[in-house]
Amino acid sequence: MPLPNEEYVLDLLRDGGLVTPAQIDEARARLNGNPSVVEILLHDGVVSSHDISRRLAGEAQMPWIDLSGMIVPPDLIAEISPAMARRFRMIPIARSENRLVVATGDPLDFDSIDSLTFLLQHEIELVCTSPDQIREELVKYYGGANETAGNSSREISQVDPADLEVKGAEAAEFETGDAPIIRMVSLLLIEAQKLGASDIHLEPLEKSFRVRFRIDGVLHEMQSPPKKLQSAIISRLKIMTGSMSIAEKRLPQDGRIQVKMGTKTIDLRVSSIPTNHGESMVMRLLDKTSLLRGLPELGFLSDDQKTFERLLRAPDGILLVTGPTGSGKTTTLYACLNEINKPDCKIITVEEPVEYQISGINQVQVNSEIGMTFPTALRSILRQSPNVIMIGEIRDLETASIATNASLTGHLVFSTLHTNDAPSAVARLIDIGVPPFLVATSIRAILAQRLVRRLCPNCRKSGNLSESELRALRLEPSQLSGANVMRPIGCAGCRQTGYKGRLGIFELFEIEDEARHMVNNRASSLKLRQRARELGMRTLREDGVRKVLAGLTSAEEVISATLGDLD
Repeated sequence: MPLPNEEYVLDLLRDGGLVTPAQIDEARARLNGNPSVVEILLHDGVVSSHDISRRLAGEAQMPWIDLSGMIVPPDLIAEISPAMARRFRMIPIARSENRLVVATGDPLDFDSIDSLTFLLQHEIELVCTSPDQIREELVKYYGGANETAGNSSREISQVDPADLEVKGAEAAEFETGDAPIIRMVSLLLIEAQKLGASDIHLEPLEKSFRVRFRIDGVLHEMQSPPKKLQSAIISRLKIMTGSMSIAEKRLPQDGRIQVKMGTKTIDLRVSSIPTNHGESMVMRLLDKTSLLRGLPELGFLSDDQKTFERLLRAPDGILLVTGPTGSGKTTTLYACLNEINKPDCKIITVEEPVEYQISGINQVQVNSEIGMTFPTALRSILRQSPNVIMIGEIRDLETASIATNASLTGHLVFSTLHTNDAPSAVARLIDIGVPPFLVATSIRAILAQRLVRRLCPNCRKSGNLSESELRALRLEPSQLSGANVMRPIGCAGCRQTGYKGRLGIFELFEIEDEARHMVNNRASSLKLRQRARELGMRTLREDGVRKVLAGLTSAEEVISATLGDLD
């Protein structure tokens, strides 16, 4: 029976009259080679595990329960996975209002109690029982310990934290630290992956340590670990990066973590920054499956997809993807590269940082500390004779000038820019100093995009648009003929949100001769937008409306994502 503080337990047993000081002294004299004094007392029958657990429960002011003869329904057993039940040595036995009643054999194992509460994301009510009964119930409800071992198809939620393997960290340094903290951090990463989170936010507040997951673009507050574990959790994650200093808490730091959960490898980009109440840390989970998405999976409808695929086959020119941070620009660019990644096409990227590694593509990491800037890298890669160049972001005149010159010398260039809509990208390039004639002759198309949440396919229901939604979307009731409008409902699969996953809404501005002439004459963004509309460009809101009418997303999502779209 593993005990966190044997002397404390011996004092409780002695004070409760369960053992005498002489019996403790005798057991201590025989300690040589034996596990513990308590184990000797148990072996000799001086005290039973039943007696110990009852005494501990009384001290912890926790109800004690006899599980023999109790039948627990399967839906309750399913609340805790087999791996977690064995790991924490706890059994769900009932529900009390909104709490799950869980039986434990060791009420002093506070780390396991905190970890299980954190994993389940809701409060639990603890009762105590004999450790022997816990062992029997684990076998009864979850089978033998070996039944799930070696099952390569098990879900992420079934992965034992001990199975989580960190890549790239030095083994000796990685293994140092408190085991319960290691387990809690592993549970945090497993839970984030299981829920499909894109970011994990660890935020120190005055009296708490807040944990939030960004799921489908929306932050959700999770069960927070105790404030006292804040420093240990942050230090553990720094150790896992292999590059961040646990001693430095006054300056921002960045790092990367690669972990293997079962058969799945997860990459995390880690950033920490000092705040008033400790270090705040954000981890971006990089989902490599997004590289395998085709254009329809990104949210392109058939007509825009056809136009975009034609642009990808262009021999030269610049294709810009614009939008605010977090609008999916990088995912779109990687999907484009994956589409044209063929043996007869040499592709080189310049990125800060390299988020995803793609087989068959030469990827260059920017490192300004040693002088490896975007312009330096671009000047060098042009001598590598590439067919296609991807620049992570155009930030300054030098980068923009090299990109435009590369496009005019037979290279197809992909890049991103931070503007709110497609026509504004032209003004942005001119503002940073690129001559209008270079902008006019180099840019082939500009794609502006936003992300909206996709309706959960399991619980969405047919519905109607309200009058206010019709006005906001500029729709007439007659236009709803044949539409398939859906409403979010909420189910267990989407965490009661009604949404699962995201898709893009797009604004594609293909620059033709008249638009080039307008750019060369420094036409305003408004006039360029009017020209684009004459050529058939749909605004972000209009593309979103099509996806509302197709039942892919909701009117509320499109309206909130396109507040600035007044055309």
